[in-house]
Amino acid sequence: MHDNSRSLLLNRTGSFRAETLGQTALFVVGNLCFALFVVGVLAFTIIAATYRADDPLLLPPSSSASSAKLTAFLTSSTNATFRPDDAPLRTGEDFLNSSTSSASPDDAAVIHLADLPNSNSSSSAASGGTDCDAAAPINCADPDVFHLMMRATIESFRDVHFYRFGKPVRGGDGGGSCDMAWRFHPKDAKRAGFYKDYRRFEIARSPSCTYSIVKIGDYHTGVNARKKKKQRKGDHDATGEFVSKKTPSSSSRASDVLVVPVVGEAVNDTLPVVESESKFSSSRYLIYSGGGDRCKSMNHYLWSFLCALGEAQYLNRTLVMDLTVCLSSKYSTTNQDEEGKDFRFYFDFEHLRDSASVLDQRQFWNDWALWQKKDRLSLHLVEDFRVTPMKLTMVKDTLIMRKFGAVEPDNYWYRVCEGETESVIQRPWHLLWKSRRLMDIVSGIASRLNWDFDSVHVVRGEKARNTKLWPNLAADTSPEALLSTLRDKIEDRRHLYIATEESDTSFFDPLKEKYTTHFLDDFKDLWDKNSEWYDETKKLNNGIPVEFDGYMRGEVDTEVFLRAKKQLETFNDLTGDCKDGGNTCRSTS
Repeated sequence: MHDNSRSLLLNRTGSFRAETLGQTALFVVGNLCFALFVVGVLAFTIIAATYRADDPLLLPPSSSASSAKLTAFLTSSTNATFRPDDAPLRTGEDFLNSSTSSASPDDAAVIHLADLPNSNSSSSAASGGTDCDAAAPINCADPDVFHLMMRATIESFRDVHFYRFGKPVRGGDGGGSCDMAWRFHPKDAKRAGFYKDYRRFEIARSPSCTYSIVKIGDYHTGVNARKKKKQRKGDHDATGEFVSKKTPSSSSRASDVLVVPVVGEAVNDTLPVVESESKFSSSRYLIYSGGGDRCKSMNHYLWSFLCALGEAQYLNRTLVMDLTVCLSSKYSTTNQDEEGKDFRFYFDFEHLRDSASVLDQRQFWNDWALWQKKDRLSLHLVEDFRVTPMKLTMVKDTLIMRKFGAVEPDNYWYRVCEGETESVIQRPWHLLWKSRRLMDIVSGIASRLNWDFDSVHVVRGEKARNTKLWPNLAADTSPEALLSTLRDKIEDRRHLYIATEESDTSFFDPLKEKYTTHFLDDFKDLWDKNSEWYDETKKLNNGIPVEFDGYMRGEVDTEVFLRAKKQLETFNDLTGDCKDGGNTCRSTS
């Protein structure tokens, strides 16, 4: 036993002899490094499998943190991930923050009472001169009438800044009214852009020939003052409009290059046409064909559409686009997918057409049939989304057609912008704006509330009934709970706009004890058969009336909510439940 122990000791100590010490140390260090490598790989795999980064595009817009993430998102190259969401998607104009000097209207251009002639006079009366006929129709071109109308407008609407007044024109047939238009921007607006309103003024003249404003009409009642044609940039305006004579600041001059929406202007979204055969044959085109994006959610549709538009811009080609949209069943009143919708119902095609090179596919194929054989125009077919745009830069064919198959999800258009392409192709969000016709409805609602209201977004419906994923939502959005929550956040007697999918608005009647409540359907005259929206979309749809569908309702409801002075969100302010249910709340850090 003693001999065995001595032999074992000799074997152990023998390995630490001088001639083997270096070999042993290398072996130990190698094993240690390999173990650390295995642990690192396992840790990275676990993190990659469980971590889901926030999609800043779909974050609620109420917090400053989400604004920072949106900015980071637009300037980053990793924007290929699509995350489905039921909320209306934010579009290009939403990223124009009015608090930045380059996007905000310049204060020097604001028209104040002191800028008007005879600014010390009251808006209630103005002299019509000593030589006048008290029974004659009001002369709307009279400067005294113009100044009186401007003064009355500035005094009546104190929550907006005015930047331009159009010259008044005759109103109704009686000769006692004038119509006038103006461009304005809400004082507390968080978004860049301008609005246009035009109203009818009833004007009285006394026996002593002094004018007075009897009444200012409602939003967009001054139809004779609305310009039918949009003036082109750089054209001389000789219509006698009144603008501030003060020198604009350097930030205002810098913002001249920034295009911002003007809601309320006449929309001209006619389809572009190719000027000539030579122009068509010398141009280069890109078209996406087929795929599984049809009838998906609007967010999915835009995510794919902007991928195609981004590739077209990268390749310096005209995007041939299908202007027909299939409305997903989630937005339709029939709960069925509805084909035959028009892109222009939902988005600002005029801005897209004027800012990017796009062509309607029906027009394109008509021209292609006419000149393809004669001019020997060629087509390059791509049937694999893994063929990156970088590999197509040297293609000289007139048309590149990306053809997508029938197997989802590999037939989604946005797959083209994934992988190595995501650092090259940037989705041009700035080119896609919401329909200015829909935004005009938003402006109409906010104007009727004098741009001085608060809002709360109340999510109920299916989520409130699903107590497994949202255990507290129903109780937290009950009228009693809402009154308790709002008590410390919104002052009594304020105008309160409630954005909600709750169909029975009488559910919120208890809130009327403390607030003047408003809902989307309170303003349905802005889209009914007597409205501008109804007439214009009907013309756009070849004389067929257009339904104000679920997506439009959600879009308008959300945009009105966002224009309130105070905004309370369901999952940020009313309940502790997570927006996506369960324990899925995202960090705001």
